[in-house]
Order: sequence, then structure tokens, then C-alpha cells
Amino acid sequence: MPSEFELIARFFARPCDAEPGVVAGPGDDCALLAPSAGSELAVSVDTSVVDVHFPPAAPAVAIGHRALAVALSDLAAMGARARWCLLAATLPEADEAWLESFAAGFHALCRRSGVVLVGGDVTRGPLSLSVTVQGEVPAGRALRRSGARAGDVLAVTGALGGGRGGLSAWQAGVRDLDDPLLRAYLLPEPRLAAGEVLRELAHAAIDVSDGLLADLRHLCSASGVGASLQPEALPLAEGLVARLGETAAREAALAGGDDYELLVALPPETVAEAERRLGALGLPLTPIGRVVAEPGIHGIGDGARAAGWQHFPGGAS
Repeated sequence: MPSEFELIARFFARPCDAEPGVVAGPGDDCALLAPSAGSELAVSVDTSVVDVHFPPAAPAVAIGHRALAVALSDLAAMGARARWCLLAATLPEADEAWLESFAAGFHALCRRSGVVLVGGDVTRGPLSLSVTVQGEVPAGRALRRSGARAGDVLAVTGALGGGRGGLSAWQAGVRDLDDPLLRAYLLPEPRLAAGEVLRELAHAAIDVSDGLLADLRHLCSASGVGASLQPEALPLAEGLVARLGETAAREAALAGGDDYELLVALPPETVAEAERRLGALGLPLTPIGRVVAEPGIHGIGDGARAAGWQHFPGGAS
């Protein structure tokens, strides 16, 4: 059985000292990084756990992609350009075929996103993957949750409900990664390019990871505002109504989670430009409501108030 260090050298270590901003990569106790002048460093960490975030039998290539994608989504929400990442992998065994496929999915998304893996760790235990991502944003220009203003237009990139629909498809026995719902669930796309575009046009943003309603509440709370939604305007993922039915599809779009789209608050005068720029990226932007001064989420009715995903649901402490 290969040792921990042999696994790192074979599947994860890549020469990166020549990469811009990397002073020292894997091989020392720490990576040494040099952010660009005039930039702030955006840092986030995300942990993916088997049987919580992905099924045990999911393809390893998809698990590798997904572990990085969900972390990169946080950089997208801040309008940051992704630069570096670290991976801490806890593995039940040193399955070399599984690791080769996992690493292929992880490194492929690294290349497409312009991200360099600069370090990490491998340990033994129940399958768990923690990815720390670092990005750069021009000083003082990061998109925050706290900037929404009454009168702003609320809009989302892409489509919603694919995460919940894809989980349903998996549970029904679908295994074809070309299925649009399964792909949305296991191979989500971090909206990095969209985040950089929207950084210049939006007042506030958040990524939709826990469900639209839950994440909208986070944004409204941080901004001290409320929201009026138009549920009929929600863009539904391809095949979602056919799989779940109309009512359940709309509930999935509101509260399903795992969509990793961006929810933004835009001044009305920038909406058309935002739609145009994202359209040039091949990504739709759909207005779904307005920011209002009155606290709370309005327009969704009493039957659609699901809290969204929580790891530790419960009452107030």
C-alpha cells in the first residue's frame, strides 16, 4: 500500500513554483504566496462529507470536481478571481484507481478555473474532503452580502432546483452524468466569470448553496432589508418539472439547495448591462424580485417557507 507521501506525490503534487504568485508550493510546511499589488485576499473553506454532500457510490471524478467547485462558488459570490487552493483529504483506504479518477476531476477544474493546488494533507478515516480556496479582488471592491438597498432588483444566474432534482434522479437510479439534473447535482459549475462581471454592477451577492430562501434571508439580514419575490419568475432547471412535478419543482427552486448559482442585488439601471455581459458568457440572468425596506421575505405564500439546508437544525439556543 502506498504511503501518505507517495499518494500526495502521485496524485496531488504538481510543479507550481513557476506559477504567478507562488513563491513556494508543496514540499515545505507551508505554501508561500504573493498576492497581486492592490488586491485583497479572499479565503474560504468548504468540507464535503460522504453520505452528507454526495453519495458513496458517486463517480470519483465527480466527487473531485464537486469538492473544489462548491468551495470556488464562495469566491464567485465575492467577485474574486480564483488563484490557489489547498486540499485536506481523509480517505478510508488508499484505492489508487479511485484516487486517479478523483484527482482527474479535481485537477481538470483547477485548470479551467485558473487555480493552482499549493498544498494540503492526506489522512485515514471516513471519506471527507476539505478544500480551502484563495482568490484576489481589487481592494475595496469585493461583493458583500451587506450592500443591498431598497429598490434593487434581485436576480439569479443560471437555473434553480437542479441540485434537488439531481439528488432525486440519483435516488431513482439515474447514473448517466449527461443527464442535466444529475450533472447539476454532481458537477456544479462555480460562476467565477459571472462573479467578476457582477462585481462591477451589483450592490450585493451570495451564492445559492443552502437554498434560495435561506440564502436570500442571509443577504437581507446582512443588509438590513427585506425582499419581495416573484416565485413564478424563478428559472427552473432543465427537466425539473418532468421529474418532480410543478409544485415540487418550484419548492426545489426555492429551498432545495446545492445549486451554486449567484443571487445578486442590482440597481435597476445596471440590470440590462448585467444581462448583456452574462449573456456573452452564455449564462442567463433572471430578475426574480425586488429588495424592499420592510424586513422579511414577501410574495412566497405560507406554503413555501422552508428553512433550506442546515447541518444542525434546531430551535434558538
